[in-house]
Amino acid sequence: MHEVSLCRQVARTVTRATGTRRVVAVHLDVGQARQVVPEAMQHAWGFVVRGTTLSGATLHLRTVPAVLHCADCGAHRTLDRSFGFACTDCRSTRTRLISGEEFVLTAVDVDP
Repeated sequence: MHEVSLCRQVARTVTRATGTRRVVAVHLDVGQARQVVPEAMQHAWGFVVRGTTLSGATLHLRTVPAVLHCADCGAHRTLDRSFGFACTDCRSTRTRLISGEEFVLTAVDVDP
């Protein structure tokens, strides 16, 4: 379960940035292609922050769709759950992922 290691890294980053201030919420943008399971991430977050200065901070995840660009026909399409990388318009396999690999800490809410 790579969600635990991801949460540990986020917790370290947030702790360094906030010092002793009480963190209320942490916001992440997570790309669909990262294959993060939101429920597992939430569970891992609770486990990782328990007993730390981040205890009680909620984790908010926003899923960023995985979008492909076709080099042959120029089409853009959102990947479905099958993660097929061929263009659905022209069947070309000359595609590249243009979004969906994000893992970005977008905001940290702290008590004033």
